[in-house]
Amino acid sequence: MERGSACRTSLFWISVVFYVAGGKCDVSHAHSTLSVSVPHLYYTCPEGATVKLVCDQQGATLHHTDALKRSWLFTPHSDQRCKGPAGPRHTTIGHSRGNRSLPAGLQYGSAEHHFWVILQNVTHSDQGRYCCMLLDFQLEHKHAALVQKPHSHVILHVTPRRNGSQDCTVWDPTPAGGSVPVALAVAACILALLSLPLILVLVYKQRQNSHSSRRAQELVRMDSEAQGHENPVFLGGSPQIKTRTVSQIMTRQSSETGRHLLSEPGTPLSPPAHGDVFFPMEDTIPESPDFLQI
Repeated sequence: MERGSACRTSLFWISVVFYVAGGKCDVSHAHSTLSVSVPHLYYTCPEGATVKLVCDQQGATLHHTDALKRSWLFTPHSDQRCKGPAGPRHTTIGHSRGNRSLPAGLQYGSAEHHFWVILQNVTHSDQGRYCCMLLDFQLEHKHAALVQKPHSHVILHVTPRRNGSQDCTVWDPTPAGGSVPVALAVAACILALLSLPLILVLVYKQRQNSHSSRRAQELVRMDSEAQGHENPVFLGGSPQIKTRTVSQIMTRQSSETGRHLLSEPGTPLSPPAHGDVFFPMEDTIPESPDFLQI
């Protein structure tokens, strides 16, 4: 009985290693009931520190008789995907079954909604990408069929040893979708602050020019009033045109200045009064011999 159970367990882990290593293990169900996420994506630790890399799990297996396995993979290249069966600190996928045969300073753990790996006394060789996976296997007739394989990853960055605190720090990048509006808003605020002094200077100059123009107009108006000149532009009036009737035009009028008009009697070169008609005297023009010569 124990021998059969051990054989089934070995067969199961052979299937796990075969899948993780890149073998063809079909996923027979398209609907996912399991998911994996990470509370923190980036971890930064100094050399010699202890770090706990955590992944969260949600959901349940597709069937209540399925076997759920948690696994960790590692690659020193942070920008590449994990490739099995390489695990943390030169282990393989089979080492995740327990902590008894693990290297010193490496521990695995799990709870109801999350699972983790602990690295003690980290070195630069521990830096890289750690991939956490949930493997949902359906066991039928000594055959393990993979039905779900959700996974996620975290990035560990190791810095040189320091004398101060040996605590690790975590941080998460800003989502790409929200970074563009935030950047645009910040750029708009900076541009508005830089443009504000220029706008104030332009408004000040405009008000100064308007004040100077009004002052110049006021000086011109005051100068015109002092000289007794009526300037219709500043006084708002228009020159009045004097109109006369036909009888006034036919009647002899005296000049406003007191001088004689040419039409008054007794004025030199005026025609004689009492109805006499003035005609210039017709003098005979002597014929000059020079006019007859051609």
